[in-house]
Amino acid sequence: MLVALGLTERSDTLYRFILKRPDLTVAHLAEALGRPQEDICEDLEELTRLSLLAPSWRGDGRLRVVNPKAALDALLAHQQAEIAERHRALAESQAAAGALLSQYAELHPAGETHEAERLQGIDAVWAKMEQLNDSTRSESMAFAPGGAQTSEAYKASEPLSEALLARGVRIRTIYLDSIRNDPASVEHARWLTERGGQVRTVSALPMRMYIADRKSAMVPINPADSAKGAVLLREPGAVAAFCALFEAVWATATPFGEPPRRSLDDPGSQPRELLRLLAQGYTDEAAARRLGISLRSERRLISELMEKLDAQSRFQLGQRAAEHGLL
Repeated sequence: MLVALGLTERSDTLYRFILKRPDLTVAHLAEALGRPQEDICEDLEELTRLSLLAPSWRGDGRLRVVNPKAALDALLAHQQAEIAERHRALAESQAAAGALLSQYAELHPAGETHEAERLQGIDAVWAKMEQLNDSTRSESMAFAPGGAQTSEAYKASEPLSEALLARGVRIRTIYLDSIRNDPASVEHARWLTERGGQVRTVSALPMRMYIADRKSAMVPINPADSAKGAVLLREPGAVAAFCALFEAVWATATPFGEPPRRSLDDPGSQPRELLRLLAQGYTDEAAARRLGISLRSERRLISELMEKLDAQSRFQLGQRAAEHGLL
């Protein structure tokens, strides 16, 4: 019941038992549950720390049950704070990844080394992708920003995915939440998951990225324009950094098949991401591209945010978002 909010299964069982019999002593609880008193005392300490129990007003050393609503509100607030902190750390990781790419581009303006290979243009990127697919043996991880693609594009990629899955390769792909509104994208995601691939979505992605066997990472030369080409990195430190970035985003992403997070209370939701983008100075056009939605949808979402936060202007929207702790 409350394990998702941070309790252990043992403490959760004890708490639900205490709700039924709040008058029992530690000895009686231990006897009723068939557990050592030391374990009961440890669990009572945890329940007290989480404000689900508190010392009795009688001053006899016993504990009383706190109003569950107040206690659960505190637990939810704590969990939301942890989620917000994870998203803050994720944003820092994404910024660091962008800085790493910029630094690489400055240090390696052209040419090729054993650790890195520069691919100019989209044709060179696709040719290298086919080579990587042929040699991948254990795992494939990818960021796929840009929103919905055409049915033809998905159909062209499916034979590559099918060949990987046939070899037992684990495929994990992260798309934008916006693909859930596109029938062709939903059909492709369903096709992939039915064959063993794993798909999750997030409100925004830092760049396009492909990692093969945790040994090679392909990232765009310019994260803002992947059509200019890509860099294929094999240096272990750089690949490990991009693997860590992928895992951080994967941990906060929503599995395909579950509804995307749309609440303003959720730091990873699309409305919250739009507020962050606007606060960072993104234009409507740039914010829409980052979210993978149309300009019309982006402006409709802004109107909905202004209505929810009772804001009469963009400037007031920023003020209201800050006042509510959304930025």
